[in-house]
Amino acid sequence: MRRDFALLIIDVLVDYFERVPELTAQRVRLVAATNQLTEAVRGAGQPVIWVRQEFRPDLSDAFLDMRRRGVAVTIAGTEGAQILPELKRAPSDHVVIKKRYSAFYGTGLDDLLAALGTRALVVGGINTHACVRTTVIDAYQRDYDITLASECVASYDIEHHNVTVRYLDGRIARLSSNADIIEWLRATPG
Repeated sequence: MRRDFALLIIDVLVDYFERVPELTAQRVRLVAATNQLTEAVRGAGQPVIWVRQEFRPDLSDAFLDMRRRGVAVTIAGTEGAQILPELKRAPSDHVVIKKRYSAFYGTGLDDLLAALGTRALVVGGINTHACVRTTVIDAYQRDYDITLASECVASYDIEHHNVTVRYLDGRIARLSSNADIIEWLRATPG
């Protein structure tokens, strides 16, 4: 089995799925697919990294637009900033807190991936056109081999989701189903 990759799951947070109807409608499907993939990845002895966004209650560390408009979402210490409770997490999983779209910007993700010996990433989460895209592009700039888990990404904006998937697939990342990723896990020697 392969031993040099990690699974990143980005921003599957309560606030987004409770406040945004377009994501609420995708919740059951996305949770089931994400649980399937995280279990397979753990079963292959690979790390799972949950990335979650959170901001101070005064928004002093939030995006400029959020501060300007007073948008209070994923606030530290609230249920809304937590990973969806129905997602199956394990004590061995890692958590990275971010303040901007990219999971690399201003976080310890670079150091964590280096410590884990990671050379490839499988990425899922929301929103495809924002945080997922920015993280994938930043990973590509760091020479990671990237797979975008097609069943584990979603967005409140389907048009931009589709454009992003088309843009990333085959250029910066490869788009793969859970079945293909799981088969790859079984077939790839470590």
